[in-house]
Amino acid sequence: MKGIVCEEIGKLTLHEDLPEPIMGEGEAIIQIRRIGICGTDLHAYQGNQPYFTYPRVLGHELAGTIETIGENDQGLRRGDQVSIVPYMHCGKCIACRNGKCNCCVSMKVYGVHIDGGMRERVSVPISHLLKTEGLTLDQSAMLEPLAIGAHAIRRSGLVAGETVLVIGAGPIGIGVMALARYAGAKVIAMDVNDERLSFCESWAKVDHTVNALQQPEGQLLALTDGDYPSVVFDVTGNVGSMTSAFGLTAHGGRLVYVGLVKSDITFNDPDFHKREMTLLGSRNATKEDFDYVLDAINDGYIDVNGYISHRCSFGDMIDEFENWLKPEMKVIKAVVEIGD
Repeated sequence: MKGIVCEEIGKLTLHEDLPEPIMGEGEAIIQIRRIGICGTDLHAYQGNQPYFTYPRVLGHELAGTIETIGENDQGLRRGDQVSIVPYMHCGKCIACRNGKCNCCVSMKVYGVHIDGGMRERVSVPISHLLKTEGLTLDQSAMLEPLAIGAHAIRRSGLVAGETVLVIGAGPIGIGVMALARYAGAKVIAMDVNDERLSFCESWAKVDHTVNALQQPEGQLLALTDGDYPSVVFDVTGNVGSMTSAFGLTAHGGRLVYVGLVKSDITFNDPDFHKREMTLLGSRNATKEDFDYVLDAINDGYIDVNGYISHRCSFGDMIDEFENWLKPEMKVIKAVVEIGD
């Protein structure tokens, strides 16, 4: 079986002889058809991804078709098109027992803790498959990155009519913006890249944009009548941004860290208490978040074709991967096509 392995930092290798997946009890064999390239994959390649060891088969934004499956209570059959929920949880720890399997104590994410889907076939628990009849393969693969945003919004307790600031116009941040609008929020996008901010206006339909290099505090105060946004999502994975986000949140507001950084973050406690802020972390997503995104796509609210900016075949991916790291390539979301 063909597959691409990240052998070490900065090295991807195409293997022709990876072992075929073994279908365990309650599992199905999935033929992979689409692989979305995530910031996690890029960070792992560059050596900046927490919880990561080499060598590793990358890939957790996945869509495919069922090749082999047994009897199951989900009505799934051979040939069905599916999206894969790539977070393998134990089902027994305190998080799982409380319905928070996205932050399982023993979490194993495809392409991070265990080998992912950058190969022709994988074995997946049937419970982690979502039938995507009526969606394209591209739409099916994009459920996962967009579900990250959907989970962050659900985690924040966002109420329609609130003013939201999303810091970071990468693919996850842009998804947060679009889904916050879908939830009825007034959305402000903030980034250092004016081209990205223009994309936020055209694709995510944000209400306002703020360049983070141009006195953002004053701009935000003006846009919120002196209040600051009641919900702030930081999706940058940047220590400086995540630290300064405390000062951009309204009194009584919520700050949600969606981005992840390999560092400590500090804040001024008197200012934190003065605002009586709530600080939240948002990790992964649940099947309910996938369903939410699926509904948004079916409602015509999410244009996946506009979200995907680059694509290539499986055979060309190693050559293209380095290019996708270059700012001048202006990658929003890259997708790899595999199979017929």
